[in-house]
Amino acid sequence: MPLQSMTGFARREGSSGRRRWAWELRSVNGKGLDLRLRLPQGLERFEPEVRKLAAEYFSRGNLQVGLSVSGGEAAVEAVVNQAALTAVLNLRGQLGDLVDPAPLRFDTLLTIRGIVDFREPEESEEERAALDAGILAGLAGALADLRAMREDEGAALCQILLGQVETIERLTATVESDPSRSAAAIADRLAQQVALVMDNGSSLDRDRLHAEVALLATKADLREEIDRLGSHIVAARELLSKGGPVGRKLDFLAQEFNRESNTICSKSNAAAVSAAGIELKVVIDQFREQVQNLE
Repeated sequence: MPLQSMTGFARREGSSGRRRWAWELRSVNGKGLDLRLRLPQGLERFEPEVRKLAAEYFSRGNLQVGLSVSGGEAAVEAVVNQAALTAVLNLRGQLGDLVDPAPLRFDTLLTIRGIVDFREPEESEEERAALDAGILAGLAGALADLRAMREDEGAALCQILLGQVETIERLTATVESDPSRSAAAIADRLAQQVALVMDNGSSLDRDRLHAEVALLATKADLREEIDRLGSHIVAARELLSKGGPVGRKLDFLAQEFNRESNTICSKSNAAAVSAAGIELKVVIDQFREQVQNLE
């Protein structure tokens, strides 16, 4: 399943009978799947289906879903108010010779309010069903278009993230291979510090001092941090190759990457290792920023 970013846009429009409709979808980053719907009055019945379909296409992102429906070409029909017409004719008959006996003209009837009403013809059940089917088909198409756009951007993000993981791996190798990490180098550095303390006439117990030095030597070793970075690198590559909604897992890995780089910087007593640790932190921050855009 391809990776998806959480940003995208799609629009689908069409017509059914006398009606024209248009769907417009916008997606941005979000912690979960959050839908904001704008449906025309009278078409709120589509909301459950919109939410159901959106959940089938996406698992994360803030989605704005808007539907507009217009009447299309004007179509009207004339409706005669039979009761009003009968009342007018009865009144004319009652008045008899008091009014002009000439037959009522059609244009005269049109001037009498309430006799004839011009309005859009009512939709039949078949027309309404066809409109609903067309609108829902358009929604499915718009969701597919939005997913395709999010997948295209997800593929581009994947390449960026893989490049950043490669940089993290290279910097980890730099830390691992630095001469200052060797046991001999650590022992020599600590021995010099112990000799300096003892030469100054310190009254510290020598055995206790050597025990403390051994503890410091253990803490100065970066093997554990390097191994954890290596396992996180493998996990990140597996998630990126697996695809799907892996943004949350990658965000967790980014936090773990950052934790190990912080420890390396705090433990390091060598300029080269400190420089690599700082560069690691920069790349990991960039990695995490990009991960925020993934579903």
